[in-house]
Amino acid sequence: MGNMSYCRFQNTLNDLRDCEENLNNDDLSKDEFVARKRLIELCLDIVQNSFCYDENTEDWEPYGDWNDEYEQDDDIYKEEE
Repeated sequence: MGNMSYCRFQNTLNDLRDCEENLNNDDLSKDEFVARKRLIELCLDIVQNSFCYDENTEDWEPYGDWNDEYEQDDDIYKEEE
């Protein structure tokens, strides 16, 4: 079952964190190995299509008009340390 549109990014964020924690796991089936490679490639595509590198600030800046309205709530989605 796919992610519901109202919580797609929240669910995917949690799943992606789990993948990151297990990124160096070498005990993978062939299918999982291929899926890991494709996931990494997709993540790179997302970054390249969503952000541009600003050489002046040496930072990644988002393309387009990102809504800052919810930025103050961003901390609730950051990984707890």
